[in-house]
Amino acid sequence: MFVSYKWLQEYVDLSGVTAEELAQKVTKSGIEVEGVEVLNEGIMGVVIGYILEREQHPNADKLSKCLVDIGGEQPIQIICGAKNVAKGQKVAVATVGAVLPGNFKIKKAKLRGEESNGMICSLQELGMEGKIIPKEYSEGIFVFPADAPVGTDAIELLNRDDAVLELGLTPNRADCLSMLGVAYEVAAILNREVKLPQIDLNPAQEKASDYIKINVEAKEDNPLYVAKVIKNVKIGPSPLWMQTRLMSAGIRPHNNVVDITNYILLEYGQPLHAFDYDRLGSKEILVRRAKEGETIQTLDDVNRTLTSDHLVITNGDEPVAIAGVMGGANSEVTSDTTTVLLESAYFNGGTVRKASKDHGLRSEASARFEKGVDPNRVRPAGDRAAYLMAKYANGEVLEGSVEVDTLTIQPSVVSITLEKINRVLGMNLSVNEVKDIFDRLQFEVSLDQERITVTVPTRRGDITIEEDLIEEVARLYGYDNIPKTLPIGSTTPGKLSDYQKKRRVVRRYLEGAGLYQATTYSLTSEDKVSQYALEDREPIRLAMPMSEDRSMLRQSIVPQLLEALKYNSARKNDSLGVYETGAVFLSNGQDVQPDEEEHVAAAITGIWHSHLWQGEKKSVDFFVLKGIVEGLFNKLGFTEKVAYVQAKMDGMHPGRTAEIQFAGERIGFIGQIHPSVQKELDLKETFAFELKLKTVLEAENGPLQYVAIPRFPSMTRDIALVVDIETVSSQLKEIIFTTGAPLLKEVTVFDLYEGEHMEEGKKSIAFSLNYLDPERTLTDEEVTKVHEKVLEALKDKAGAVLRG
Repeated sequence: MFVSYKWLQEYVDLSGVTAEELAQKVTKSGIEVEGVEVLNEGIMGVVIGYILEREQHPNADKLSKCLVDIGGEQPIQIICGAKNVAKGQKVAVATVGAVLPGNFKIKKAKLRGEESNGMICSLQELGMEGKIIPKEYSEGIFVFPADAPVGTDAIELLNRDDAVLELGLTPNRADCLSMLGVAYEVAAILNREVKLPQIDLNPAQEKASDYIKINVEAKEDNPLYVAKVIKNVKIGPSPLWMQTRLMSAGIRPHNNVVDITNYILLEYGQPLHAFDYDRLGSKEILVRRAKEGETIQTLDDVNRTLTSDHLVITNGDEPVAIAGVMGGANSEVTSDTTTVLLESAYFNGGTVRKASKDHGLRSEASARFEKGVDPNRVRPAGDRAAYLMAKYANGEVLEGSVEVDTLTIQPSVVSITLEKINRVLGMNLSVNEVKDIFDRLQFEVSLDQERITVTVPTRRGDITIEEDLIEEVARLYGYDNIPKTLPIGSTTPGKLSDYQKKRRVVRRYLEGAGLYQATTYSLTSEDKVSQYALEDREPIRLAMPMSEDRSMLRQSIVPQLLEALKYNSARKNDSLGVYETGAVFLSNGQDVQPDEEEHVAAAITGIWHSHLWQGEKKSVDFFVLKGIVEGLFNKLGFTEKVAYVQAKMDGMHPGRTAEIQFAGERIGFIGQIHPSVQKELDLKETFAFELKLKTVLEAENGPLQYVAIPRFPSMTRDIALVVDIETVSSQLKEIIFTTGAPLLKEVTVFDLYEGEHMEEGKKSIAFSLNYLDPERTLTDEEVTKVHEKVLEALKDKAGAVLRG
């Protein structure tokens, strides 16, 4: 809802409160003001000018040379390119030295040899959007009414010396979808009075009931329908002040009759509709549900097919409007209209919403009916509109109204005790303080000792229970004024659990390793649900999926990470690493709650390091990712418990995949994505891992032990072993460690050779062995003795021999 600060002043005294201060007060009272737009910001030096003469530019076909009176001693010459510029018009003139939106400064200039001392402005050039400007001025200059004083401030006449507050209303505050609703709210905040609009009808002697008859078949959908008749109207432009107010609210002006209905929509929050009485085709209005397949051409010139779910206004036979949504073209007010049938009605919000949604017609009127209008404003809104039509369209309002009234809505009556208000709010308000708040809201209040009974006006349909009254007291008293208190009793300070601390360590480590955190869907498709799953369980399908692509609960995180890499790669971000910690869902059978298990997974692709000035470029490979995983376990203190065992897995490269074991239990995998999957996703070589994070983080590790830096030197021996090609290095490493203990402290692989100098079916693996005794210096004989035992054990247990 856009609220004009100047317009609001007509209903509430805002003296001493600026627009910005008002926005703060309204926000603190519970309605968010999303912004305050100062309409004349950056504009100065624009006045009303009168075009005395207009002639063709001697050197340009599309330019006009105008002599303009701007209220100075002498008229000035201005060159103008607008097609609709003409002698006798009153227009907006940016004088020399003026500033327009965008900090555009007006200077003296020569255009095709002719001097120009200013600029005749269109409304767009004054900062107004094209969609809200009257159609006749959407491609040219705006022409002011003949009574606009020459030389006065054009910005003020256009009501641009104003500020507009944009309210972010929640659905329950439909009362503030009108200027009067906002006025009641602001008056309560500022503790001031509300001034209601003037209604002074002088009806003609003829009666409206002689011209129209109202019948309502669908009484549940339309419990109140009021019609007024205004004769001898003269269609023309509405007053400039009304046009500018509509434009400030984002509504395009059309003509005086239509503009008045839109003006009342904003003022009262009550949608109205004006029919051309002479084009109606009968003297009857029948409100009913549409017939299946019935059609209507609406004001937007679209033929629409109706169903029995839609409520229509008819002339007794054919539809002339979709109730609460849009009128029909067959009864539209045009420049020839002389008699207006004015509709003011209360329609059921659900019925209006159904029609609005079915036809894709979301209008200002339908939005208000859907959220609920005040039934007690239906008649005053119609009277106010008729009064304005008499005043600004020279109409004659016929006596009385024709109506059908089966409305039974009564004001809500809610009672509450003072004790409950104070208990819930933690305050010590008196009865008089609470009563004063309800009086400011203009709620009727009665007191019975400490019991407060409130009769809520129908404009506030959101207040129905005790808690609503407590909220009103709190927000009007001021949330900032509620005293701060500490909880009573013993409290436990909040902190992270050990599991949460370790999870943060995991995330920070992976981010420090160069991976970006991803958050992907927990829902996946039937094709992907079982891919890369660590456990073979029955997939879990949603009872009511939004789409087939999101119909199953995931069993692995890796497929979603691969989709993230695919998305980025398609946008030229093809060197990337991502990780996620999240839940997977494992079935326990039909109608049994599934296990929700936390996993961590990562996927990397592209270039890992690129130092072009050194001629270095390193692509990701298995060992880059394995190094990240090893670093993670080292960070958590579990290096000794982890083993990597060669494995095969669907969707993974058959020769570059390993099973990750933790204390002898399989907890995950690591490896390269299968080339066929990479090709399907249009990815370069991609590597991924996934671990059961819960298993790792819940495992206990011993206290941290520090080892002193050795005072004595170590001794290193390198060996190259010839083994069968199927033998894995981890098997050899375990034999070396077991046999060489306790002097052997470190074993690393530093070379692998398979080539023409090796016997078929054999390979060479080279290890570096580090021997150390922290208490003394080892002798060569001691190391040799242990080293020979290691070689002997390798030969006996793995058939490994030293390479000659």
